[in-house]
Amino acid sequence: MVPRKIFLAGAAGAIGRRLVPLLRQAGHEVFGTTRAAARAETLRALGARPVVVDAFDLAALRDAVGAARPDVVIHQLTDLPKNLDPARMGAALPRNARIREEGTRNLVMAALAAGARRLIAQSIAWGYAPGREPHAESDPLDSAASGERGITLRGVIALETLTLQSPPLEGVVLRYGQLYGPGTHSESPSSLSPLHVDAAAFAAFLAVDHGAPGAYNIAQDNPHVTTDKARRELGWNASFRLPA
Repeated sequence: MVPRKIFLAGAAGAIGRRLVPLLRQAGHEVFGTTRAAARAETLRALGARPVVVDAFDLAALRDAVGAARPDVVIHQLTDLPKNLDPARMGAALPRNARIREEGTRNLVMAALAAGARRLIAQSIAWGYAPGREPHAESDPLDSAASGERGITLRGVIALETLTLQSPPLEGVVLRYGQLYGPGTHSESPSSLSPLHVDAAAFAAFLAVDHGAPGAYNIAQDNPHVTTDKARRELGWNASFRLPA
């Protein structure tokens, strides 16, 4: 694997904190973002160069990505409440959708301006339109969804469209299942496309140098989505775990 410069947006999140050590162990130089200056030292301790920036500030984001001049940009930005608190999820969904739409647009513009080669973005594996299961990546997303699901899916569709249709960037979308493990809301897998946070980070790590542009389902074996493509093209394995 050739050492590369990586700009990791959302490095202080649950996946980002597991991903930074993987990238550093492979010899990559990692620039990790956070909106909170208090988290900068945590990122530094993990081995990343901390970048305090808000994805909604396009000018600042362009400057930050331009200064890093990355080969690859990884988008792990979310705006969800701690432990997915049900009392706060309703208000959080529009904010998270904004991250997926406006935040992704800004990140794409910054990546293009900096001459990045590849963009890897976090999506979801439970956004498919109703139909025969298990869903493959070629199945349509649920663009007709309404209510809270509609808010989520509009953001997801915007994120995926921007990631996959912004040449010359090589866009890779990782459709993650429901996370569990360290730093997430649960230590146990759910019944709907579960995914350990370490295996999620591993998929992003592999996508730096593997896989053609496109979407990949990333989840443990389950009846809802098939992960054959990720196993075949990325070399991904759902059983991957970081050392204790």
